[in-house]
Amino acid sequence: MSYPSGSSPEQVVLLSEDGDPIGTADKATVHGDNTPLHLAFSCHVFDARGRMLVTRRALGKAAFPGVWTNAFCGHPAPGEDPLDAIRRRGLRELALPIHDLEVVLPNFRYRAVDAGGVVENEICPVYRSLARDDPMPRPDEVDDWAWVKPGDLVKAVTAAPFAFSPWLVLQLQQWDPIAA
Repeated sequence: MSYPSGSSPEQVVLLSEDGDPIGTADKATVHGDNTPLHLAFSCHVFDARGRMLVTRRALGKAAFPGVWTNAFCGHPAPGEDPLDAIRRRGLRELALPIHDLEVVLPNFRYRAVDAGGVVENEICPVYRSLARDDPMPRPDEVDDWAWVKPGDLVKAVTAAPFAFSPWLVLQLQQWDPIAA
């Protein structure tokens, strides 16, 4: 893989089974059939009316293409503050300034395999935030989006979990966005 002059591949933080940093790796090399445990984050975005933003992952995404999921996810760079990483990713993926971040599942961890064999293996603290605007997603990241009532999302995920990312399904089993 080549990178434009002056840029480098995105790095992720590798973790021990206890969650301690043990190194870094190129993001493009860690999501395969033998994915090492690494650090990520997941963000649920609410609007002023209490609705949650859900996004449909672009069909060109390497992992879990086309599934509906939370607003966005990502990986803090080595040495990057997780809150800065969330703000960076919200702007990059959705052109959405992120405000009032709050951690709701600090110890969330999951492993999931998509239909193409891509493995996610992450310690992934989950945050909620407030947005003041509608997103303007990048088409290489998001195919569609919607603001939904939290109760409607929980019902949809319960009725058809296969249509949603496995991390969203697991997060909603551990956290009640209706009470948020």
